[in-house]
Amino acid sequence: QLVESGGGSVQPGGSLRLSCEASGFTFDIYAMGWFRQAPGKEREGVSCISSSDEVTYYPDSVKGRFTISRDNANSKVYLQMNSLNSEETAVYYCAAGPPACPLVAAIAWFDYWGQGTQVTVSS
Repeated sequence: QLVESGGGSVQPGGSLRLSCEASGFTFDIYAMGWFRQAPGKEREGVSCISSSDEVTYYPDSVKGRFTISRDNANSKVYLQMNSLNSEETAVYYCAAGPPACPLVAAIAWFDYWGQGTQVTVSS
């Protein structure tokens, strides 16, 4: 089971930190990913952290602004998001998959999914 938290409303340029708590599987052998889905759009990959802490960011637009991290002791993964803009309004999902992150953000790569948390960026 994956449970996201930390979503909410923020003004453009603001920051949010999303959390995802895992249970029911051996967290530290899984890669953890963050995806997002905006209204009327397909789900897209945002970032992934492998079981060995290798980090991948999928859209160039988030590089330098978003930071993914994990806490194996507490079975949690985080996504720190800075300088948010209105186009990043979406439901954000965490996911768990095989130990290595995929080269492209393939939804089918991941085995477990959370229910999502809403992020709204608006003035």
